[in-house]
This record gives sequence, C-alpha cells and structure tokens, in this order.
Amino acid sequence: MDSNKRPETMERITTPELAAAFIDEQVAAVREQVGDKKVLLALSGGVDSSVVAALLIKAIGKQLVCVHVNHGLMRKNESESVIKMFKEGLDANLIYVDATDHFLDLLAGVSDPERKRKIIGKEFITVFADEARKLEDITFLAQGTIYPDILESMKAAEGKKAVKSHHNVGGLPEDLQFELVEPLKLLFKDEVRVVGEALGLPHSMVYRQPFPGPGLGVRCLGAITRDRLEALREADAILREEFDKNGLAEKVWQYFIAVPDIKSVGVKDESRYEGWPAIIRAVNTTDAMSATIEEIPYEILHHITHRITHEVPGINRVLLDLTPKPIGTIEWE
Repeated sequence: MDSNKRPETMERITTPELAAAFIDEQVAAVREQVGDKKVLLALSGGVDSSVVAALLIKAIGKQLVCVHVNHGLMRKNESESVIKMFKEGLDANLIYVDATDHFLDLLAGVSDPERKRKIIGKEFITVFADEARKLEDITFLAQGTIYPDILESMKAAEGKKAVKSHHNVGGLPEDLQFELVEPLKLLFKDEVRVVGEALGLPHSMVYRQPFPGPGLGVRCLGAITRDRLEALREADAILREEFDKNGLAEKVWQYFIAVPDIKSVGVKDESRYEGWPAIIRAVNTTDAMSATIEEIPYEILHHITHRITHEVPGINRVLLDLTPKPIGTIEWE
C-alpha cells in the first residue's frame, strides 16, 4: 500500500484518547525506524514542526537535533520567539542558522512561485546537510509534513496539474541523502492540533497561526525585494497585533498580509506617492482543503488600514481578499 496515502479506514483523530493511541503508535514506529541514530528536525516553529518536535522528544529524547533556519522570510521577531520557546520550553537541542543573505541572494529576480518554493526547499535541505556534516550519525531528517501538503503536491487526477509544490514534498531533491521521518504525514491540520494538546504542548503553541514553509517568500508576491519584504513584515505585524487586541486571533484560523509587486499612485504630504498595496486575507478552515472567509468588522479594518498606511513605508493602499477556497488557495502563491 502507498505509505503516502491515508487509509480509508483510518479514524479521524478527534479525542484525547484517539490522539494518545496515535502517539503511542508513532513513538514505537519512530524508535524502530531510527534506532540509536540521531535525527535532524526541520524546525520552523509552526504548529506542525512543533508537534513533530514534541513527539520525537518523547520517542528519542536527546537523539533529536532541532535546526531552525532563518531564511530572512520569517515574520517579525519570529526566530527569536522560536529559540526562546524551544530552548526554554522544551529543552530541545537547537541549532540556529542565520542564512538570510544566502536565501535572498538566491531568490533575487525569481518571480515564479513554483521556482521560489523549490529554491527555498532545495536550499533548506542543503543547509541541513551542512549542519549534519558537523555532527555524527545524522542519517534521518524529520519534517512536519501533513496530509494536505501531500494532496496539494500530487496531481489531483490524470491530466491535472498539482495545486502547488510544498517545500517538504515537491521541492525535495532526487539525491536526498537523509531518510525521512514524517510521523504526521497522514494527518489533517485539526488532527495535528489534537495530537499536540495530547502531548502536553501549551494551547498557545498548538493553536499558533499557521505559517508556510517558504514563509513570507510566498506572500511577497512576484520577485522578492528587500524593501518590499520589510514592508510586508511590518504590515503583517500590525495585522497580527490588531487581531490579537480585538479578540480575532483565535477566532480566525489563518490571517496574513500579501504584498504584490505592483504600485499605485497615492498622496502623502501633499505630494504624489507611489506605493504597494497590502492585501489582507483572513480565512477559517478545519482541514486546510477548503476555507471560508472571516468577516472582519469595518471599524477594525479602518483602524488597521490607517495604521499600515501611516506606519509602514512603501504601503499606500490596503485591500481585502474575499475569495474562499476553492477557487482561491489559502496562500496567494
């Protein structure tokens, strides 16, 4: 049977009891697969990789080596919070790699979203390989792959293109030297959260805002530039701050800013001012395979618009995306 295909008889994990059974099963499977070897974990700090980290720590303890790569496409203060969360909260072996300049140099001038995803994915593996060479007995690579990643990266039917490639599925190079450890690969996002809570992870970690592996690289639409990337990072931080203050942070499954590579004319200080638009996207879903639009009160939208256009250099418009999935994917790229 295809190990990447979820069995039709597999029961959805909706209760602590089912989650506990899944954890016991995966702990045993990981121990059998890994033995006494070390495992390198691609740790972004998102929900999926956090749950994988907790599960692997339970299974193999200090044999797990977590590597957090700052590719320069993280949200504001993201890497700092990941380091604090895992070093202090989970007592994990954590290696921090700042590869900002390297990634942004490779992505310079690349506008096609599939190329961007594959460049980021391939380079992640290269960075992990470099770190592995500094250690002993690293033969396994753990990833937070979940079932929607696999489904969206495969052809839905004969003659149809994949929706998009995920850095942990379609972007892996053919000559990968690691054996993969992917204990969550048959789970949907809502099931991952149930498992995370059963592992004892804090509620704030388990229900943390989803963040794509390529990070802001697929929200800085088109060819990435450092100035537009920084504008996106600041605008996104304002959106997250306002959602949190207004009780929307846990009400909305995923919310973010996308900034396209287009400019429009505005007025600032009584002068012509060309700037980028910031596009707000806020959706709700349970399994990430479909999504509905969350209605945001206009009063809050007006306040967010005022803050972004007055506090973020380079942004002169704020737009709202009202497209459900399908027809639009959750991410723009």
